[in-house]
Amino acid sequence: MLNGLVTLPWWGYIIVTLVLTHITIAAVTLYLHRSQAHCALDLHPSVSHFFRFWLWMTTGMVTKEWVAIHRKHHAKTETEEDPHSPYTKGIAKVFWQGAELYKEEAKNLETLEKYGHGTPDDWVERKLYSRYSFIGITTSFIINIVLFGAIGITIWAVQMIWVPLNAAGIINGIGHYWGYRNFETEDGSTNITNFGFIIGGEELHNNHHAYPSSAKFSSKWWEIDIGWFYIKLLSLFGLAKVRRRAPQPMRLLNKNIIDLETAKAMVTSKLHVMAEYAQQVTLPTFHAELPNFEERYKRLVNQMRTALVREDSRMKPLQHKQLQELLQNSEALHTVYEMRRKLQDLWNETHASHERMIQAIIEWCKEAEATGIKALEDFAQSLRGYALQPAV
Repeated sequence: MLNGLVTLPWWGYIIVTLVLTHITIAAVTLYLHRSQAHCALDLHPSVSHFFRFWLWMTTGMVTKEWVAIHRKHHAKTETEEDPHSPYTKGIAKVFWQGAELYKEEAKNLETLEKYGHGTPDDWVERKLYSRYSFIGITTSFIINIVLFGAIGITIWAVQMIWVPLNAAGIINGIGHYWGYRNFETEDGSTNITNFGFIIGGEELHNNHHAYPSSAKFSSKWWEIDIGWFYIKLLSLFGLAKVRRRAPQPMRLLNKNIIDLETAKAMVTSKLHVMAEYAQQVTLPTFHAELPNFEERYKRLVNQMRTALVREDSRMKPLQHKQLQELLQNSEALHTVYEMRRKLQDLWNETHASHERMIQAIIEWCKEAEATGIKALEDFAQSLRGYALQPAV
């Protein structure tokens, strides 16, 4: 058997492979995704170029292509123009052929021109990284063989499939198909797991689609974003600077009036507001009404619970029909559902004057408090203390 310069026990090769692939994932999430695509993070030039070089060596990806395709995905999510939506292209195709979909869209010059602005355009990018992407992966192939011998071919092969499988397949496929949702976004994004480690925090995909320009992907205290840990670590040494984070709303106990601060906090954190409405109003009312439902609705309890908080655009026709029938048989649920719609309509007031927005919130709260539904009354009362938590 051909030996390399480095000889390790079998588990040593596994550790080396995991470390190498994890650096690649870190380069994708920190450099390509959070820094380049969404400008949520500034990386020191040395760190930025290290990641760019590493990706050239281990994936052959071109920064402008990846960024443009990802930005188009956000702009056209779940439509026919989305480069990799499992809803339009099928989950099997996105999962197994995600890399092919990426390569196909990379040939679209209109996509690159429209969405690829602001990416590196220096000499090394034009003359080497973009022009000769195959040189990088060929070089890494040779290095792996020299260092590890025949087993280096296997290590290299795993490196080559790591991003296509995890980023293209799992995140773009499973991350829009299966998992839990903290926020009812208009797309099908999900959090695959609350522990974002294997794919650098990208597992928290619903959180990301809710607040795309946030450098931090975790939202709940029990969610872990390993990418955010790396950002904080780099920041300690002056190698990274966070530009934007998702808003963190809070309630001030001594605040009892609806004012401009309330309006700004609600508009900026509208997805948080709607998530709290679901947890504090819709679902408690649903469970309180459950004993009064007809047997056929009790058998569909999970579907109905989901439909009550689901964005209309994400609801299937049959689910929508069943929901309407359910609401006709529960006055309390019908009221809660309609008040949810009216609360969503408040976001349309963001382009009106501040005074009109404040008045609209006051009117909504008065209507909610007059319903006689305690959960709704309590929620309306709590909105008076709404404020934005200072970024830290």
